[in-house]
Amino acid sequence: MAVELSEQEMRQALFGPSKQAQSEPSVTTSPPASQPEVELKSRPPSRPASKPLSTKLRVTLHVTREFEGKVEVLVVDANTLSTLTAEQEAKAEAKKRKFRYFDVISVLPI
Repeated sequence: MAVELSEQEMRQALFGPSKQAQSEPSVTTSPPASQPEVELKSRPPSRPASKPLSTKLRVTLHVTREFEGKVEVLVVDANTLSTLTAEQEAKAEAKKRKFRYFDVISVLPI
């Protein structure tokens, strides 16, 4: 049961009829040979310039050396896009500075 389908028929079977095929029939015409073909290039609509993604995250921690002791604010900048990695780097920095208790307050791109 082999059925030979053209490429257009296969596309229509897989994806349904295209919007272009529904709105206008496909008629191909060739320009007269005596007139040169002139192409008008139109610009795509301009978009507002977007900011490049930041490669740094700023992690803010509240840290203490003793339980319910004096709370200090520790700010660490991490060179990553992953918030999880940034938190881990900030906690490692807090441990390096001999803080035992820490609480992550925020992770923001800078």
